[in-house]
Amino acid sequence: MFTGIIEERGTITRVERTDDAARLSVRGPLVVEGVKHGDSISVSGVCLTVIEFDTEGFTADVMAQTLAMSTLDGAGEGLAVNLERAAQVGDRLGGHIVQGHIDGTAQVLEIRPGDAWRVIRFSLDAMHAPLVVDKGSIAVDGVSLTVSAIGDEPDGSWFEVSLIPETLSATTLGDRVVGDRVNIETDILARQVERMLRFAGRLGTESVEIPSSIHSTGGAE
Repeated sequence: MFTGIIEERGTITRVERTDDAARLSVRGPLVVEGVKHGDSISVSGVCLTVIEFDTEGFTADVMAQTLAMSTLDGAGEGLAVNLERAAQVGDRLGGHIVQGHIDGTAQVLEIRPGDAWRVIRFSLDAMHAPLVVDKGSIAVDGVSLTVSAIGDEPDGSWFEVSLIPETLSATTLGDRVVGDRVNIETDILARQVERMLRFAGRLGTESVEIPSSIHSTGGAE
């Protein structure tokens, strides 16, 4: 689990591709401090497992499904990425609960600069539009952000985020231009509610049996 508070801007230093996977080497001296084999690191929002590491960076395998769903399908040497180590028990949750299991990608539609901030509008496909709400949370390239506006137009839905100078300088979002693709992860609570409502619609007014292991006095045994 992650918080969406980026610790470091890293760089992809090597990409080895096969027919259905890729192996990425990433430079990130900060995020490898205290790292162990098998630890999780978020790379622009994608949770990857460390298989090798040294004092300067780490290597991780990326399976075909992850490549197909994320911007890592086009990753190359020199690409800047947002890095975050998995949260530890007892850490402050400065952002929101981010799993590193992205829903897909979105495209930058518009960028509006301000005196000390920047508003970016992203596309939102029909599958994920119901999961994004005004003032709700969303992770864009692994960055925990608050949705500042949403819209549903005849030609497609969109959402906007307002970025402060710290976010623009500390993450790759400050480098984004119109047409760029980004990884998005919607709020896990929204995904859970959407799933429950889908089943509620199928069940109608029928009651749902509560497992015998769950009791009103104490939860699960």
